[in-house]
Amino acid sequence: MKKCLLGWICALCALSLHAQYTKIQVLDAHTQEPVPHAQIRILTGQGVQPGIAYTNNKGEGELLPGRYLVYSSFYQASTTDISAVLKGVQRVYLYAYNNGLSPVTVWSGRSVNNRDSLAQQIEVIPAREIAAASQPTSAELLSQSGKVFVQKSQLGGGSPVMRGFEASRVLFVIDGVRQNNAIYRAGHLQNVLRIDNSILERVELIYGPASTAYGSDALGGVMHFYTKNPTLSVDKKFSTSGNAYLRYSTAYNEKTGHFDIDLSGKTFGSLTSVTFSHFGDLRQGNITPKNSPRYWDRTFTVKRINGQDSAVANPNTNRQTGSGYYQYDLMQKFLFLSNKANHVVNLQFSNSSNVNRYDRLTETDASGTPRFGEWYYGPEQRLLASYKVVLNHHKKAYDYATITAAYQNIRESRHSRNFQAPNRTSRYEQLHIGTVNGDFVKRHGNHHISYGFEVAYNRVLSTAERINVNTGAVSAASTRYPDGGSHYYSAALYAMHTWNISRKLVLNDGIRINYAGIRSLFRDTVFFPFLQGTTTQNNIAPTAMVGLNYMPESSWKLRALASTGFRAPNVDDLGRVFDSNLGEIVIIPNKNIQPEYTINMDLGISKRVNAHFLIELNGFFTYMLNAVQLRPYSVNGQDSLEYDGTVSRIWANQNTGKAFITGLNLNMEARFNGNFSMQQTFTYTYGRVIDSVLVPMDHIAPFFGRTSLIYEGKKWRAEAYALYQGAKALRDYSASGEDNLQYATPEGMPGWYTLNLRASYSPVPQFQVQMACENLLDRRYRTFASGISSPGRNFSVTLRARW
Repeated sequence: MKKCLLGWICALCALSLHAQYTKIQVLDAHTQEPVPHAQIRILTGQGVQPGIAYTNNKGEGELLPGRYLVYSSFYQASTTDISAVLKGVQRVYLYAYNNGLSPVTVWSGRSVNNRDSLAQQIEVIPAREIAAASQPTSAELLSQSGKVFVQKSQLGGGSPVMRGFEASRVLFVIDGVRQNNAIYRAGHLQNVLRIDNSILERVELIYGPASTAYGSDALGGVMHFYTKNPTLSVDKKFSTSGNAYLRYSTAYNEKTGHFDIDLSGKTFGSLTSVTFSHFGDLRQGNITPKNSPRYWDRTFTVKRINGQDSAVANPNTNRQTGSGYYQYDLMQKFLFLSNKANHVVNLQFSNSSNVNRYDRLTETDASGTPRFGEWYYGPEQRLLASYKVVLNHHKKAYDYATITAAYQNIRESRHSRNFQAPNRTSRYEQLHIGTVNGDFVKRHGNHHISYGFEVAYNRVLSTAERINVNTGAVSAASTRYPDGGSHYYSAALYAMHTWNISRKLVLNDGIRINYAGIRSLFRDTVFFPFLQGTTTQNNIAPTAMVGLNYMPESSWKLRALASTGFRAPNVDDLGRVFDSNLGEIVIIPNKNIQPEYTINMDLGISKRVNAHFLIELNGFFTYMLNAVQLRPYSVNGQDSLEYDGTVSRIWANQNTGKAFITGLNLNMEARFNGNFSMQQTFTYTYGRVIDSVLVPMDHIAPFFGRTSLIYEGKKWRAEAYALYQGAKALRDYSASGEDNLQYATPEGMPGWYTLNLRASYSPVPQFQVQMACENLLDRRYRTFASGISSPGRNFSVTLRARW
């Protein structure tokens, strides 16, 4: 009898303990959508207690009775009381901040920080804004945000510009792995399209030199793209969740489909993502300024008829024929939780169809004859495989550490053939890239210390051939990079420090030592005999930064930052040969160029009024030493040579000496009540090379910005916004040719603005309809330095589902 009674008591106790857990779900107060990965901490009379829990992908968790603090990036924190007497699911609602109004957590400086404690200007595009924008590519996402200027040479392209720097002077990072490689060029770079914005968790934009944290190339800033991670189950049950959408847009004739599936166990998670996009020929706007010629009409298309190139009239001159392409992106992530460590395996693959170089296909000679019969990029393949381990156990040397090892395989090619010429020249590049990063964090009192290392190796293989399109005969052709192969290697050590001197004063400082080397072998004795032999270069560069944040009140912030940056020459700088500027010049290697250095000063001031209003003004001045610019060059006393059948003047990258870039950025956000808000961003940049006179520097965009009015309800979200860009006068164009004056107008690039509308409706949390009308007035325009017009009036519809 005693044993039976004891058994009943044990069973009742077990049931009682189980009943004490209450299931909660954290939701967005406006959209009613789940908030995944929300953080939950216990509140007592002594404040927030150690230990942390997270909601799953559905915003769910299980808690014992008590008082809790619930918070997430871009949301106001909320306190909630969990009672055991409540049955069913207890819902916790979080209210979203506007982007700049929240004390956002960022990864700048290679470790987690509150943005308000950092002296560098940082902007964040979170997942909810990425989904609300519903843009076809990552380039369009950046452009539509108004935070970054984007140049385009073709529809399958987009070259971001930060603070007057572009391409190899802006660093791309995905999930902690640097994307800039040995052949990132200094001109216009389209690689951002290989990043799938459908699976992004957020984008961090770090403005200004960030070489202390990230090394070479981070002169204009860093764009860090974070993809979503698998989630773990909050209980022992195995769960699944997912997202899917279909989108169609008219100006692009775009058809995009996406799905992702998250499998969650207690210690193992898997996330699978697939996206496919097909784009037709882009339609440009029909409305041009009054009394202005109809620039950029697409009047002809080159077609192959009976074995001959023919310029065929285009019946719809608004249709930019030949610009369409398709692309697909795959991602697979695995998360495994072991004792005091998280392990993440990250596999990403991106591939495209051929992408026509639209700007080149519109070029004509003096008689109006097309210059090219063909000019296209072959499929660009990007494979990324990485393994990351996060060590959470506290040691004397660190509190937590992140070590990431990655391998990348990249293939790209270029194919061109002059109009009515029989031979097509094809140049192929393949890169094998290996990187290892180690980032360690230690907190001691008011000091936050992060330090680590980075090593990278790039192997570049370059081949070429010439094919007779009539006979199929194959012959030799000059390679784009050294035909004997190239090696690019780098290593670095860094240390960063944040000191909370007081509640009003925070100091940031850091130092980094960088090494970069190149070894290239030219074997060719036919096309460029003057380039024979091995070219080597080794560079060591220290960089440093020091910043100060002063917050006299919680609503005010004043910041000052002094920093240095550097960019080591890569294989593209030292070993590339290509033609530019309508074939009038040929750009050849110059093995004597040295690293570029920058000295930067940032000043910023911001005023925040609760969670309702923010105004922020940022100014900067960057002084460049050894600035690399294209200039006329000579070889063996000759200033011209024959390249691809054309006699062209010789130019080369050269260290011109000194240059400066200065500018300002204004951000303003306001929330009028619980439903309406306004956002404004404006950027102005001015840059000059210091010669005997001040000479315009290339890549300097005119002023640009974005103004929007937003309504958010429980089921509806609507936004009206304007995008705009100032004019670029002829006198402000660089003589290097990188500003692409030939694709503008005789007076330069006109200024423009567009009016845009978008809205979304969620009848239930699991389903959403998004609609948009972009460029409502159907204006014809091009962003500065672009060789293809932007979309005309564009209607888009997106259907989203989650489970």
